[in-house]
Amino acid sequence: MDARSINAKLRRGEVPSAAELGWFAEGLASGHVTDAQAGAFAMAVCLQGLGEEGRVALTRAMRDSGRVLAWDLPGPVLDKHSTGGIGDCTSLLLAPALAACGAYVPMISGRGLGHTGGTLDKLEAIPGFRVALGEERLRAQIEDIRCAIVAADEGMAPADRRLYLIRDVTGTVESIDLITASILSKKLAAGLEGLVLDVKVGSGAFMKSMDEAEALARALVGTAQGAGCMTSALITDMSQPLATAAGNALEVIEVMETLTGTSINAALWDVTVALGGEALALGGLAADAEDGAHRIEQALESGHAAEFFARMVAAQGGPVDFVERWPDRLPSAPVMREVPSLRTGFVLRIDTAALGQAVVHLGGGRLRETDRVNPSVGLADIAGIGEEVSEDLPLAMIHAATEADADAAVAAIQAAYVISDQEPAEPPLIHARIA
Repeated sequence: MDARSINAKLRRGEVPSAAELGWFAEGLASGHVTDAQAGAFAMAVCLQGLGEEGRVALTRAMRDSGRVLAWDLPGPVLDKHSTGGIGDCTSLLLAPALAACGAYVPMISGRGLGHTGGTLDKLEAIPGFRVALGEERLRAQIEDIRCAIVAADEGMAPADRRLYLIRDVTGTVESIDLITASILSKKLAAGLEGLVLDVKVGSGAFMKSMDEAEALARALVGTAQGAGCMTSALITDMSQPLATAAGNALEVIEVMETLTGTSINAALWDVTVALGGEALALGGLAADAEDGAHRIEQALESGHAAEFFARMVAAQGGPVDFVERWPDRLPSAPVMREVPSLRTGFVLRIDTAALGQAVVHLGGGRLRETDRVNPSVGLADIAGIGEEVSEDLPLAMIHAATEADADAAVAAIQAAYVISDQEPAEPPLIHARIA
C-alpha cells in the first residue's frame, strides 16, 4: 500500500478498504505518511466523502493507531461528549453524578476551541487540579473513585492528533466524516461501553442549523455503534448560553452552586439530567432514559454527586476541602462591570458565538495556541432569550483583568443582543434524540 494510490482512489470517488485506511492511520501516527499526503487525504475526504462504512473504518483505524484502554470493572464504563458551546459545564456535573449511580467514567476532555469553552480549562481554574494523569494513575482513580476528567495522553489516537493539526491549516475542518472520526477515535480509545453525545445547534454552536446538527448526530451515533459502542445523541439548544456564566472559574461557581443546592440553573440542570439518563440506560443501570434521569436527579439532590466531585478534585491535586470552601478557593477578577442594554425591551436573539469571543478576548480563552488562559475572567448573570432588559436590568456582568478589557467587552456584548418590544417564546432546550 502507499499513500498516493489511496489518495487517487479517494479522488475518483472510491472508498478505500478498511485495510487501506488502517495503513494510512498507522502512517499518520508513525510519520511514514507525509504532511502533503495527509493534506491531500483530508481534502479528498472533504470533497468526496467516505460513506458510513468508510467512516467506521477510519474511526477504528485512528482509534487503533495508539493505545486502547481495556477495563475489568464491576460496572459499565460510560462517557459523554459535547460538540461545544458557551456556558456548557455539564461535564463537571455529569461525571460525578454518573459515578454516584454506579458507572465508571474515564472522561477524556479537551480545551477551548475557537469561541467555545473547554472542560479542562474550567477544571484548571481549581487551584492545583491536574488533568494529565497517565494511564496508571487514571486506572487507579477510576477503580477507587469511579470518575476522572483528564486530557488524552500522547499514546492515545496519535493519528488523530496529527491529522487534526493538518486539517486546521488546510481548510478541511468541517468535513462530517473527519469530525466524526476525530471525536470518536479519542473517545473510543478510552474503552467505553456506552457514550451519550450532546450535539449543539444554534448561534453558539459549530452547527448552526438543525439539518447540520442532525447530520452530524446521525454520523456520530451510526459510526460509534458500528465501532462497537452503544451510543445515543441529544440535539440541544445553543441559541443562548446554557449556564448564566461563561468563563472558567465563573462556570465552576455555577457548577458548585448546583452541586451544593445553593442555586440551580434550570436549563443546566435539565440538560445534565437528560444526558445522564441516556447514559445510564445505555449502560444498563436504568430501565430507560426516563428512569436514568430520575436517578441522576437523586444523585444531584442528595449531595451524593457532590461527594464524588470532592473526591475527584482531591485525587487530581485540588483542595481536599473544595466542596466546603469553594468560594474561597477560586480566583476572582479585579474589575467588574455591568453591561447596560442600549434599549428597554425583551431579549429576542443572541449572537452566542460573539459572547464566547468576548470571553476569549477578556483572556478566558486562546487567540494563539501559546496563550495562557486567565481563569478568573468572563461573563456572569447573562440575560437569556425572553428576559426583560434595560439600562437598569443589564445584559451581563463582566469580570475583567483591566478597565480597558472591560470597555471593549461592553461594546461586543451589546452588539451581540437583539432587543424586541414583544416578549418572545423561549426556544426548546432539547430539539431531538438520535439513536
